[in-house]
Amino acid sequence: MSKTILVTGAAGFIGSNAAQILALRGDRVIGLDNLNDYYDPARKRANLDEVRQALTPSGQLEQFSFVEGDIRDQKLVDELFASHTFDAIVHLAAMAGVRVSIDQPHLYYDVNVTGTLNLLEAAVGRTSVKGKPDPLPTFVFASTSSAYGNTKQIPFVEQDASDRPLAPYAASKRGAELLGYSYHYLYGLPFTALRFFTVYGPRGRPDMMAYKVLDNIFTGREVPLYNSGQMHRDWTFVTDIVQGIVGAVDRPLGYEIINLGRGEPVLLAEFVKIIEQLAGKQANLVPTPMLEADMAYTYADITKAKELIGYAPKLSVDEGVSQFWNWYKQAILSQS
Repeated sequence: MSKTILVTGAAGFIGSNAAQILALRGDRVIGLDNLNDYYDPARKRANLDEVRQALTPSGQLEQFSFVEGDIRDQKLVDELFASHTFDAIVHLAAMAGVRVSIDQPHLYYDVNVTGTLNLLEAAVGRTSVKGKPDPLPTFVFASTSSAYGNTKQIPFVEQDASDRPLAPYAASKRGAELLGYSYHYLYGLPFTALRFFTVYGPRGRPDMMAYKVLDNIFTGREVPLYNSGQMHRDWTFVTDIVQGIVGAVDRPLGYEIINLGRGEPVLLAEFVKIIEQLAGKQANLVPTPMLEADMAYTYADITKAKELIGYAPKLSVDEGVSQFWNWYKQAILSQS
């Protein structure tokens, strides 16, 4: 049965992919995004255009509607919940990035914690359009592998205390996870926090490594290569992440924290080499020491995701990078 779903951050990288896949399967998707300038808002508008183009051939364009607004705007959030009876909230809106959060911690907490709080309050306090109380929606929250901090448990497991985040970004996401538990305990709100491991793919953010390597190759943009590329990341293709999100939407679990990764760490230097081979050119990256707030290794134990939400990542890194490269050629190089 189709659902009505609020997707926050719907113009962003993961949000636009999630909105598209949910709408294509027949759900009614209301997308919310403030189109901020963390990166060029024109790129986010282009993401929305890609979603609409994908929905048009099958006649499903009406399944997706977009609202420009900020999750920190409590009045707007309350109005959305008064106007729609949401079966699920897919909360992807956030200030992203470990390094930037060190310079702008107040902004990160305002968006990532206060914004989440507004959505939680609306989720438990709303009534339907007809004025009758509705069942509580399933709240799916985008968290991060950064919550694990400098853990010694490899692979990363959800039972880790995760109480020593290395930067404000990770701390804000962990704080939102804890808020989710409070609202589950107090009101019975089904809340699933999905801890994403290094996501890449079409519509990727310009500040993410895969995008930056290609920008370096084709525009000469200076890009740091931290620790000479001797860092392992659990690279996970965006459609695999979205399938995990869909699984969490369809399976209310009470309160759970679940890893979403591929479960196969790849060295950053090897990831860069795959991109260079596809592009047919070598990147000229600047060797840079690893920041103290960075982790040298990320590796998801995805046992829980497989068991609870039917998660089954499909794309290898080679296949995923190839798809990302094809998108970059069409969406970025052809427009330059």
